[in-house]
Amino acid sequence: MANTTVPAELINTATPLGRRNILINGDFGIYQRAQQVTDIGATASEYYTADRWLLEPQNTSGRLTMTAGTADAPPESNVTTSLKLDCTTADTSIAANEYMVLGQKLEGFDVQQFKKGTSGAKQFTLSFWVKGNASVNYVAELFDHDNSRQISKTFAVTSSWSKVEITYPADTTGAFGNDANNSLSLFIWLVAGSSYSGGTLNSSAWAGAVAANRAAGADNFFSSTSNELYITAVQLE
Repeated sequence: MANTTVPAELINTATPLGRRNILINGDFGIYQRAQQVTDIGATASEYYTADRWLLEPQNTSGRLTMTAGTADAPPESNVTTSLKLDCTTADTSIAANEYMVLGQKLEGFDVQQFKKGTSGAKQFTLSFWVKGNASVNYVAELFDHDNSRQISKTFAVTSSWSKVEITYPADTTGAFGNDANNSLSLFIWLVAGSSYSGGTLNSSAWAGAVAANRAAGADNFFSSTSNELYITAVQLE
């Protein structure tokens, strides 16, 4: 009988590793609704262009254009498209209850690998490429809807493409529901009134959600009609 033993090195290269990135459409290359939507800001949260990506403006007089699948991406990212946000109407007087976030919501089924709420809880690593028209800071938040817990980190944007890598610590408190309900959301805070930014950024450890601590330090995307934001290759693992 022929020897059917498979060399170990072939087993290692053939074994599926699973889907490391739990986010979907991180390169913004799929946009079944529309490639571009203008005058966003007049309504509340909506999926306007890129599949799975939510843009939620709240109580703002600022307006923007959202374009998915733009042919602008850094070669190092290994993707060819990005999402572009372009401020078209400025809002320089931000009300306390005003905000705007870009985000994606994840089902409990999709996040069990983090083992949150157990002694074996894993860290979260978020990475993406980003650029704008000037040097600004925004906030990337992970929000646990099952247990009303969250953690936020600031990141810098410049006028050139740069890669952002953020590690969030493991959380041994509060397990995600193992179901199809929204358990975890990624929110990128681009505008935050004092109700969401007037406290101290909760950046060192997961904690019970306090609204004022969620987006402290976020700059105002609506500060000028010159403001742009490009983002691509978004990954959470």
